[in-house]
Amino acid sequence: MSKRDNKLKGKTGEDIACSYLKKSGYEIFSRNFCTDVGELDVVASDGEALVFIEVKTRMNDKFGTPAEAVDYHKRKKINNVAAQYIKKFRYFDVPVRFDVIEVYLGERKVNHIVNAFDSYLRY
Repeated sequence: MSKRDNKLKGKTGEDIACSYLKKSGYEIFSRNFCTDVGELDVVASDGEALVFIEVKTRMNDKFGTPAEAVDYHKRKKINNVAAQYIKKFRYFDVPVRFDVIEVYLGERKVNHIVNAFDSYLRY
């Protein structure tokens, strides 16, 4: 699969995830928030917490679940970018949560893992 195909698959997965989140009552604040450290796929609110969401899209789980791709290094990077987001938009003293949404294109299935990993935010 080419890099272009992967980007299209990722964007499709993010579109599906955002549609799912909106139907579930979330407010989307930002998509693809980029800094020199990395990128946040989706930043949203569930009405109680600021939620940083990593979206992983696969055709199936033949080579493992999408969430398994969110390893220690990826979580650390997401935490660092989240800290920059919080500073930039001044979301101090707001509960924060990190979720993963798995999108299975082959099965047309969404799996939302709430509080998928802990925060080590420093800001």
